[in-house]
Amino acid sequence: MDAIDADALYDGIAEAGSAAAASFDIGRLDREFYEDPYPVFHALRRHAPLRTLPDGSRFLTRHADLDAIYRNPQLFSSDKTVDFRRTMGDTPLYEHHTTSLVFNDPPRHTRVRKRLAPAFTPRALRTLRARVEEVVAEALDEVAEMGRFDLLHDFAMKLPIELIGDMLGVPRADRHRLSPWAVAILGGLEAGLSDEQRAAGSEAVEEFKAYLRWLIRERERNPLSGDSGEVLSKLIGPDADGDTLSELELLHNCIFLLNAGHETTANTITNGVDALLRFPAQLAMLRRRPELIGSAIEEILRFESPVQLGNRKLTADAEIGGERLAEGTYVWLAIGAANRDPDIFGDPDSLDITRKPNRHLAFGAGIHVCAGMSLGRMEASVALDGFIRRFAEIERAAEARHHMRARFRGFTSYPVRAA
Repeated sequence: MDAIDADALYDGIAEAGSAAAASFDIGRLDREFYEDPYPVFHALRRHAPLRTLPDGSRFLTRHADLDAIYRNPQLFSSDKTVDFRRTMGDTPLYEHHTTSLVFNDPPRHTRVRKRLAPAFTPRALRTLRARVEEVVAEALDEVAEMGRFDLLHDFAMKLPIELIGDMLGVPRADRHRLSPWAVAILGGLEAGLSDEQRAAGSEAVEEFKAYLRWLIRERERNPLSGDSGEVLSKLIGPDADGDTLSELELLHNCIFLLNAGHETTANTITNGVDALLRFPAQLAMLRRRPELIGSAIEEILRFESPVQLGNRKLTADAEIGGERLAEGTYVWLAIGAANRDPDIFGDPDSLDITRKPNRHLAFGAGIHVCAGMSLGRMEASVALDGFIRRFAEIERAAEARHHMRARFRGFTSYPVRAA
């Protein structure tokens, strides 16, 4: 190709990127975006890093902007009592998402997080690790017998469901109900929320609340042993300082435990296998050097962040990335875009399991950094390490499509053959 042709090609690419950025609307996405959002994210970061959406909100894609926002919770509020009312109305779905930990500011956020903290101490994680290894070993035996199976549903999803089932003390016969509830409730966070999604999410909240009320009564009558890994008993009644969660706070933060740790962990495992299959040299390196599993998990979290989007609202006028934004402006935090920012990550669209430093924002930052991130890392490490050690040959057995939800990155299913 001569120089003139090259210039024409690059001009065309730039023009296409500019057009993609100018037309982007989080409420109107197509299948192509759900399968691969990163070209659009790159276009936005280059041409419109603080893109103004049709509803007046801003969509941010630069790592530096997101990092600064995460670390200033006073200026950038997580409270959604006003904004979610517009999309969710006066529904159980609204009640849940405005009561659970993640969408609240201090002092409520601080008080509730304090009650959940004992579930994620180093001592608690050491106790849980044996259980994680047990569940992974059982799941590996099951899928090894199958030969061809669904990586997401037959393997990756089982671990978080069992762990959260243990934490809430859910009887094994009832654990199959947890995943559908979580998927429906989290679906209520999508930008283009449909009437069907709103109704399904609200129904799931009501069903889960009723189940938890029964479970709490059972726990009060029949406490579990202290070494069971169950945390529900610790959330009932006053803490050491005499503080007590209201009934709604207790119910909705038990639901939050499921929602926060269920799909994200399963997607990290599935996304991780998918990424390693797409970059076979990295898979081969990890097989040769299993001590890199911790670094590999961090890179998978960066490369295919299971949570792709967050939100904040300005409590006062502020400057972000050189632009002045008014008090009350709603901002979208594109975590998936920030984690592929070339100003922070060299060759950001390639998987590099030795990447250091790796300043990804998959767990957020600041006071809202994911409370269960150490547990999530441990679960993903044990599961992925066990999977690639168990199977010398792994290949995708059929087409795997991503689900059509922008906030979370994952597949509807992932058929594999492994031996």
